[in-house]
Amino acid sequence: MLRQSNSDTGSTRKRASWINFFYKFKGDNSKLPPKHSARAIIFAWLGGFLAISAIALLCNTFSVALVLGSFGASCVLVFGFPDVPFSQPRNVLAGHFLSSFIGLVCLRLFGATWWSVAIAVGTAISVMMLTRTTHPPAGSNPVIIYLTKPVWTFLLFPTLFGAIILILVALLYNNFTHESRYPKYW
Repeated sequence: MLRQSNSDTGSTRKRASWINFFYKFKGDNSKLPPKHSARAIIFAWLGGFLAISAIALLCNTFSVALVLGSFGASCVLVFGFPDVPFSQPRNVLAGHFLSSFIGLVCLRLFGATWWSVAIAVGTAISVMMLTRTTHPPAGSNPVIIYLTKPVWTFLLFPTLFGAIILILVALLYNNFTHESRYPKYW
């Protein structure tokens, strides 16, 4: 009888742990972040517009690929939240470059499989964290690489040169429109 009681206690604990696990989905009931000012919203819009315009214009002018889908998400960070670590130039440039490099290496080594793209994304996240260059939009670069299957020049065009243009626009624009300095660090 004692054994059954221990067994029942163990299964009860397992059920309780599963209930607690799903209970976490409820969240912490924290308040939403404060609303952004109209000025901040307009300036973020204009910054994103100018950066993607510059990249797309140069792309058309020189007939070279400079636009990368993840650059739109980079604009959200760089112009909407320029003070956070994810938005700093070293994170934008190195994050995009490392993630694209890892995506290309994994594609060449393992081929275009479901598990190799997963390895590429996981590795990109880990390497960005290890090098302190985490830039969340860059985490999509390996996926983009697996969808488009580009050649090695993808590291230069659009990845490196597109990120440099984005950073140059951010340096000019953020320092012109904000009182605080951009970047916080290199």
